[in-house]
Amino acid sequence: MNGSASATTPSTGSFYRSRLASLLAIAPLGVWTVMHLWDNLSAFDGAGAWEARVTSSTHPFNQWVLAVLVLLPLLLHTVWGIVRLASSRPNNLRYGWYDNLKYLLQRLSALGLLAFLGAHLWLAWAQPRFVEGRPEPFQDIAHQMHHHGPTLVVYILGVLAVAYHLANGLQTFAMGQGLVASAAGLRRLEWVVYVVFAVLLALGWGGVYALWSAGSAL
Repeated sequence: MNGSASATTPSTGSFYRSRLASLLAIAPLGVWTVMHLWDNLSAFDGAGAWEARVTSSTHPFNQWVLAVLVLLPLLLHTVWGIVRLASSRPNNLRYGWYDNLKYLLQRLSALGLLAFLGAHLWLAWAQPRFVEGRPEPFQDIAHQMHHHGPTLVVYILGVLAVAYHLANGLQTFAMGQGLVASAAGLRRLEWVVYVVFAVLLALGWGGVYALWSAGSAL
């Protein structure tokens, strides 16, 4: 009896951890990501509009909301992802299937996101607020985006990783939660993934372009 319990408990626990991590990736992380990309488009309207939409929430309560609804789920999802990266290996050389390619790209985008989000959270949120005592000024990010090539490249690639990882994660979420199971449903879902990827990429690169354009005058 004990042997049976010990054999089944890890797989059951892994199943529920996987579903929870997948859920956190969509809500609240995915929802917040879309809102953040959309808010950054306000850079087209100038410094005042961007700062009002992106960095004006200085009240401590808002920072706690951000920590609980975004940073904590992000930490949990990251830990879960690192465990999966360490316990599984892609087999693209043996099986050159399209799904295997997506699996590999999902893992590569996760590694890129880990580096990008770490740098972005520190430079755009933590350092300005907790070290310098103020939100990040529009002039700083716009100037860096236009006049510092590595910053522009990092944001372009970072947005690409965000768009792919979140869009492809929708398919993983739908399959893991049992929302889609049939072959026809998976084919329809594939097109949804393509559209979501294109929309997220347009939002993200649009915000980058807006900041880059504004930086030309600084």
